[in-house]
Amino acid sequence: MRYAILGDIHANLAALDAVLEVVEDAKVDRLLQVGDVVGYGSSPSECIERLRERNALVVMGNHDGACTGLVDPRTFNEVARIAVDYTKSQLTRSDLTWLDELPLTLSTEHCTLSHGTLYKPERFDYIQKPEDGDPSFDVLERPVCFLGHTHRPVTLMRLHESPHRTSYTFEVQVDLGDAIAALVNVGSVGQPRDDDPRAAYAIYDSEKHVVELYRLDYDIEQEADRILRAGLPKILADRLFLGI
Repeated sequence: MRYAILGDIHANLAALDAVLEVVEDAKVDRLLQVGDVVGYGSSPSECIERLRERNALVVMGNHDGACTGLVDPRTFNEVARIAVDYTKSQLTRSDLTWLDELPLTLSTEHCTLSHGTLYKPERFDYIQKPEDGDPSFDVLERPVCFLGHTHRPVTLMRLHESPHRTSYTFEVQVDLGDAIAALVNVGSVGQPRDDDPRAAYAIYDSEKHVVELYRLDYDIEQEADRILRAGLPKILADRLFLGI
């Protein structure tokens, strides 16, 4: 089974369309998305529509939850709160229902999805260092869990040779054959924060036990212009060029 896994989209339609075009050519069997479909960007409804058209399996991110009442937007910074208000003004009733019904976690036959952590996913905690992943490893029942939230791609693994130690790699092709379990952050489609402005996504081949992390150029100028025309804070346009 071949899965395409998309990280935080954040209503960036230009990035999402570019990734979907490449993913369709890759002939994957299923499209997965690890949350934060909306927030920050100017095209939340359009991005939701793209995923619904493709029957994507999607979990809820904290920005998605802020639009449905699950997450208190007062915990966000000012720019993020402005984006939440804008997003809610753009969503249809159908969009809001779809977001509200997203699960915090879900599993396929071969993998699990969550936004921030698998352990207590409702808290939307971050995995910033290897030990942050330990509670999620302890509850993981599949070979691999795909995550987002930090907008930075990285793979954490527990290997057969040292099952109680969590290792990590930034390699773009990761052979999980030697791993007992893995947590893979697939980065962000719409707002990378690892100093690389290209859209990020992953493809997982469950038979080969290989995850490949990809980066893709897209029309940042077009997306930045959409953000500015929507009246959103200029920083949300500027950061797309820098990958921060």
